[in-house]
Amino acid sequence: QVHLVESGGGLVRAGGSLRLSCAASGRTFSGAAQGWFRQAPGKEREFVATISWSDFNRYYADSVKGRFTISRDNAKNTVYLQMNSLKPEDTAVYYCAGRFSNLGSNFYYTGVYDYDYWGQGTQVTVSS
Repeated sequence: QVHLVESGGGLVRAGGSLRLSCAASGRTFSGAAQGWFRQAPGKEREFVATISWSDFNRYYADSVKGRFTISRDNAKNTVYLQMNSLKPEDTAVYYCAGRFSNLGSNFYYTGVYDYDYWGQGTQVTVSS
């Protein structure tokens, strides 16, 4: 079993920055692609960013491209989401997700149903 724990959320003013972390524990997470999703009140969970196990490939939603950066430290079993130039519309609960890829270490996934493991979420609130 894999456990994912997010941290780093909080309240920030528009234009500010936050760095989210997602630490994996339990079964080794070697070979897993990981992603970040978010869910605002009354809305469906949406894709934000994903990264392959190899770190060779990263992919972003258009709404965050150029402002958010996903990265990972496999030695620490941790994935990060650096969020800059935050906007009020970025307000949501942010979730970390992971899955073991059977397609190779360069693959990533963007769909909610592509992922097997989820964290409990961390709240990000951006005030105007």
